[in-house]
Amino acid sequence: MRPACSPRSGPLLKVLAPLTLSVIIVNYNVRSFLENALTSISRAMTGIEGEVFVVDNASNDGSAAMVRGSFPSVHLIENTENVGFARANNMAIHQAAGEFILLINPDTVVQEDTFRVMLAFFKEHPEAGLAGCKVLNPDGSFQLPCRRSFPTPWVAFTKVFGLAGLFPHSRLFGRYNLTYLDPAKTYPVDAVSGSFMMVRRTVYEKVGGLDESFFMYGEDLDWCYRVRGAGWKVFYVHETAIIHFKGESTKRSDIDEVRVFYSAMQLFVAKHFGRFTAVRAFLSFGIAVRETMASLALLARTVLRAAADMALVDLALVLGGLMYFGDVERFASGADPIIWFAPALLVVLSMAGVGAYSMYRNSARRAALGVLLGYVLISAAVFFVKHLAYSRAVVAYSGVISIVVLPGLRIALRQIRKPGSEHRRSLFGSRTLIVGTGPSAREILRKLRARVDDGYDVVGFIDTTNRSIGEKLDGVGIVGSLENVGKVVGEQKVSDVIFSTDGLSYGEILSVIARSNTRSVNFRLVPNSLEAIIGKTRIDQLDTLPLVDIAYNLHLPSRRLLKRGMDLVLSFAGLVVLWIPAILLSRGSEPGFGRLVRELPAVLAGRKSLVGLPGDGDGGFARDLSRRCGGADLGPIGLTGLIQINNRPGLTDEEVDRYALYYAKNQSLWLDVEIIAKSLL
Repeated sequence: MRPACSPRSGPLLKVLAPLTLSVIIVNYNVRSFLENALTSISRAMTGIEGEVFVVDNASNDGSAAMVRGSFPSVHLIENTENVGFARANNMAIHQAAGEFILLINPDTVVQEDTFRVMLAFFKEHPEAGLAGCKVLNPDGSFQLPCRRSFPTPWVAFTKVFGLAGLFPHSRLFGRYNLTYLDPAKTYPVDAVSGSFMMVRRTVYEKVGGLDESFFMYGEDLDWCYRVRGAGWKVFYVHETAIIHFKGESTKRSDIDEVRVFYSAMQLFVAKHFGRFTAVRAFLSFGIAVRETMASLALLARTVLRAAADMALVDLALVLGGLMYFGDVERFASGADPIIWFAPALLVVLSMAGVGAYSMYRNSARRAALGVLLGYVLISAAVFFVKHLAYSRAVVAYSGVISIVVLPGLRIALRQIRKPGSEHRRSLFGSRTLIVGTGPSAREILRKLRARVDDGYDVVGFIDTTNRSIGEKLDGVGIVGSLENVGKVVGEQKVSDVIFSTDGLSYGEILSVIARSNTRSVNFRLVPNSLEAIIGKTRIDQLDTLPLVDIAYNLHLPSRRLLKRGMDLVLSFAGLVVLWIPAILLSRGSEPGFGRLVRELPAVLAGRKSLVGLPGDGDGGFARDLSRRCGGADLGPIGLTGLIQINNRPGLTDEEVDRYALYYAKNQSLWLDVEIIAKSLL
């Protein structure tokens, strides 16, 4: 397989004047992370004679196009298949012209001084052949694998049997991740993480590149082993740090991460300890034990999910018996004991047969198909095995309940959005701070507002200094500075902090994260393109698609009928329960609560709805809104609605139109309930 390279890359680079640093990134389907990494790298390369390579392993998310369009100076190598981490890095290493070569993951962020600090370290330590820096998790905590020991028999023993975890500060037991050493000091180590490895060209020319026998994992450990074997030292350098989101590429592939990792460990042991039969056997045994434990953990999660489904089927049987007999005890006393096991097992086996416990474990369609198939088998069993035929009506009732509950549970689980998912999240967004006050920070706020169900409730901006605290931008206050972010997070009960990277240095960002790593908060970054918010748990796309040729839920007769039914039930209940208290509370004043309750008769009569558009006396607002949206029917006048709960100074017609169109497109009983709840709160 021959990679397709940009004209900028090629062997001609060898004849140019020597460069100081060659940075190499292997990318696979992490476009947003890669964009952010390249932005931080371009800042860190300021004043350094160097080059940057991106080797794309056949991504299908537009990564290569993004590099060509946004980073034209980057040497891009496009592979037609995923050739693995080691081989892809070697492709760029062979073309690199730098005195030093840096391998860095695409899901990282470097500080502006990171490269200068590392280059200075190499000049001060001629014995250093390879080095890595401090690596932080997105929450600011220390990433343990950034410095580690080789898996010798003793190190492997302490890890396999949990001693390393029980006694992390012991020099005897804590050698696996060197947890007994101070992460705020610099020292030689056996190995560093492949997420950031800087090596001298002279070392590379002596020991060679990465071993391509390793597809992914293990190649960094092997390289460090060979560097040390050639007489050089490997160092962990604490003076600078990067953020590593860790594992983003594997989330977007069908690679069995557990199998690949432990296969790599087996390969490492066979390569470097193979001549010692006893040592190799012990290490292989330890790795096999760890692999088995990891596999059993995955199996246990599947078994627990299946057990939960069996419990829900049994609960459906109980409810079915209650609905038919009117008495659970009567049903339970007359049922064969096998009834509590066999039907649930048949349903779970049927679901397993259609893949509901595989990679499609959150598929409502597969769960529904499995339940349907399972109840067909149950019905057949009840028909042919007479002593089990307690009631076909109970089977029917429980089947209906199961086919609603089990797929419904999957749908509910999917509401926790995954990277790239398009499922609607709750209107109740997480309390969020935006760090930055420049144009890009304000644009982030605008785009979050435009997404309607953005999942982020912006409570304030954080400025670089405290001079502007108390001022407002677009109706949102500046509530703190970089110096007191942690205090603001605590006082405002913030769960998400979004950094606008335009105008903020990555050093400032990492400093804020490091100071706040004891708090339960998610830190997220927005690249300069303002297309996405990247974080530890997900990527949220900021740009929204135009609402063209959309089938509105609000236009469906079934949705209108359900909406009218909810209006009737809740307005009648409200009149019965709340009318007199509202009248008493509203004497001498006109509180919103009393006014809304007095409008419930209009909802009961059908002139208004609980949830809908803002209304004036003659309905002029709704007519103007409909006219701006091409004459679309956007629903009735409502006591509350998306526009009402998002009303604020400076609300534009474009934002009003977006709220109205969003509601018409996504209307459901659950969305109406969310809007009512948010209005009350």
